Amino acid sequence: MKILLPSALRSYTGETEITADGATLNELFAELDRRYPGLRFRVVDEQNQLRPNMRIFVNGLGVRDLSHALGPDDFVAVVLALSGG
Repeated sequence: MKILLPSALRSYTGETEITADGATLNELFAELDRRYPGLRFRVVDEQNQLRPNMRIFVNGLGVRDLSHALGPDDFVAVVLALSGG
Protein backbone atom coordinates (compact mmCIF):
# COMPACT_ATOMS: atom_id res chain seq x y z
CA MET A 1 0.00 0.00 0.00
CA LYS A 2 1.05 3.61 -0.41
CA ILE A 3 1.86 5.78 2.60
CA LEU A 4 2.12 9.57 2.46
CA LEU A 5 4.33 11.07 5.17
CA PRO A 6 4.55 14.60 6.57
CA SER A 7 7.80 16.51 6.21
CA ALA A 8 8.59 15.91 9.91
CA LEU A 9 8.97 12.16 9.21
CA ARG A 10 10.79 12.41 5.90
CA SER A 11 14.11 12.63 7.71
CA TYR A 12 13.61 8.91 8.51
CA THR A 13 12.69 7.78 4.99
CA GLY A 14 14.10 10.42 2.66
CA GLU A 15 10.84 10.12 0.73
CA THR A 16 7.44 11.80 0.67
CA GLU A 17 5.61 8.64 -0.36
CA ILE A 18 6.64 5.08 0.44
CA THR A 19 5.10 1.63 0.12
CA ALA A 20 4.75 -0.95 2.88
CA ASP A 21 2.56 -3.83 4.03
CA GLY A 22 0.53 -4.56 7.13
CA ALA A 23 -2.86 -6.10 7.93
CA THR A 24 -3.54 -3.33 10.50
CA LEU A 25 -2.18 0.12 11.22
CA ASN A 26 -0.25 -1.36 14.15
CA GLU A 27 1.43 -3.91 11.85
CA LEU A 28 2.10 -1.20 9.28
CA PHE A 29 3.90 1.01 11.80
CA ALA A 30 5.84 -1.99 13.12
CA GLU A 31 7.01 -2.71 9.56
CA LEU A 32 7.91 0.94 9.00
CA ASP A 33 9.88 0.97 12.26
CA ARG A 34 11.86 -2.10 11.15
CA ARG A 35 12.77 -0.33 7.92
CA TYR A 36 13.11 3.17 9.41
CA PRO A 37 14.07 2.85 13.11
CA GLY A 38 12.48 5.51 15.31
CA LEU A 39 9.65 6.42 12.94
CA ARG A 40 6.94 4.57 14.90
CA PHE A 41 7.83 6.35 18.15
CA ARG A 42 7.16 9.70 16.46
CA VAL A 43 3.61 8.56 15.62
CA VAL A 44 2.68 6.09 18.40
CA ASP A 45 3.30 6.69 22.13
CA GLU A 46 4.39 4.32 24.91
CA GLN A 47 0.76 3.30 25.58
CA ASN A 48 0.37 2.15 21.95
CA GLN A 49 -1.88 5.13 21.15
CA LEU A 50 -1.55 7.65 18.35
CA ARG A 51 0.16 10.78 19.57
CA PRO A 52 -2.30 13.69 19.97
CA ASN A 53 -0.67 15.72 17.20
CA MET A 54 -0.83 12.90 14.63
CA ARG A 55 -3.73 12.14 12.32
CA ILE A 56 -4.06 9.03 10.16
CA PHE A 57 -6.32 8.86 7.12
CA VAL A 58 -7.01 5.57 5.36
CA ASN A 59 -8.53 6.16 1.92
CA GLY A 60 -9.59 9.62 3.12
CA LEU A 61 -11.26 8.41 6.33
CA GLY A 62 -9.82 9.62 9.65
CA VAL A 63 -8.76 6.69 11.85
CA ARG A 64 -7.45 6.69 15.45
CA ASP A 65 -7.62 2.93 16.16
CA LEU A 66 -4.33 1.17 15.46
CA SER A 67 -6.18 -2.14 15.04
CA HIS A 68 -7.94 -0.71 11.96
CA ALA A 69 -7.72 -3.29 9.15
CA LEU A 70 -5.79 -2.42 6.00
CA GLY A 71 -5.85 -3.83 2.50
CA PRO A 72 -3.04 -4.00 -0.06
CA ASP A 73 -4.59 -1.25 -2.22
CA ASP A 74 -5.24 1.21 0.63
CA PHE A 75 -3.75 4.69 0.73
CA VAL A 76 -2.58 5.81 4.19
CA ALA A 77 -1.82 9.47 4.85
CA VAL A 78 0.03 10.38 8.04
CA VAL A 79 -0.67 14.02 8.88
CA LEU A 80 0.95 16.16 11.54
CA ALA A 81 -1.73 18.37 13.13
CA LEU A 82 -0.56 21.94 13.63
CA SER A 83 -1.33 23.93 16.74
CA GLY A 84 -0.38 27.22 18.22
CA GLY A 85 -1.67 30.68 18.57
